[in-house]
Amino acid sequence: MNYTYTIIDSDAVSNLQLHAFLDEYGDFECINTTTNPTDGLNDILKYSPDIVFINLNNDYSSVFLMVTEIHQYMSQLPILIGIASTKNYAYDAIKNGFFDYWLQPFNEFDIRKSLLKLQKRMPKEKAPATLCLKSYNDFQYLNTNDILYLKADNNTTEFFMKDGTIINAFKTLKTFEKTLPDNFMRIHQSYIVNTSYVSRINFGKSICALKTVNENIPFSKSYRENMNNLKTILSQLVHILAELGHILKT
Repeated sequence: MNYTYTIIDSDAVSNLQLHAFLDEYGDFECINTTTNPTDGLNDILKYSPDIVFINLNNDYSSVFLMVTEIHQYMSQLPILIGIASTKNYAYDAIKNGFFDYWLQPFNEFDIRKSLLKLQKRMPKEKAPATLCLKSYNDFQYLNTNDILYLKADNNTTEFFMKDGTIINAFKTLKTFEKTLPDNFMRIHQSYIVNTSYVSRINFGKSICALKTVNENIPFSKSYRENMNNLKTILSQLVHILAELGHILKT
């Protein structure tokens, strides 16, 4: 499973550089980016990311107030990594529980060591291919490869299966979000899709189509970055398959 992260950074260039470094590792998935601590706190409470990258160059005092405030709402904080062009805030960052402190301009070797240390401290377990749905003394086992998508229905979740059946689970959608394999992606407050079945993404209408079923699933603006990442992944896959086909022909 991937490590999810958010970024609090008003510097667009710094944002792009950080994305570029993390994209090389493949185990890190950006949920959202914000430009200030207030919106950043909202993201943390909304998405519960594993890691939060925070630029301390601007308004660093508000950042440390935000970190103090997180303790009021969360029993377990995400891993915090500070970013700055100077060492001036390093002491305060460590005192406030930051896991690490990255200096700008970024050094690839230092980042690699930091991320490896992070992975050692918080290893991610591989999601099982079989999902167990428990309801009192009833245990139902689903092959995750047969799940097309999940839909929230108040405090329950509906599983739409490849064979057309719909299975209800008495847990929220968020409960399953972190237990499903990496090929499942949250695209809407009410939907998680199995990206292996996505056949089309229409950004104009904010819908994606699925293979084997004549059904469109909506995605929302707050998850648009996930859809952009999915578009990139699917485009790369198409390119790889085309190259493979060319090689086989020759």
